[in-house]
Amino acid sequence: MNEATFTFRVDEALKAEFAQAAKARDRTSAQLLRDFMREFVQQHTSGHEAWFTQQVQIGLASAKQGHLLPAAEVEARFAARRAATRKRLEADG
Repeated sequence: MNEATFTFRVDEALKAEFAQAAKARDRTSAQLLRDFMREFVQQHTSGHEAWFTQQVQIGLASAKQGHLLPAAEVEARFAARRAATRKRLEADG
């Protein structure tokens, strides 16, 4: 694992209290900060999964209500989009 140094300023009293609280849990300040960072990243990157699940649920509810398109219509719409994109690329190229 490649490691990097993370440097930031913090109030001296907060630093001392944090170090004391970490020591009471038989941990170092650095260990607790790494744990916090991992948990923070995990919580905030899983937001995409929650959003995606919500979008799937919206789609399923819409389908149950009969809001469906025939496959041929979907194919035609995306064929038109691909053609428009190709045309723009050729014009720019």
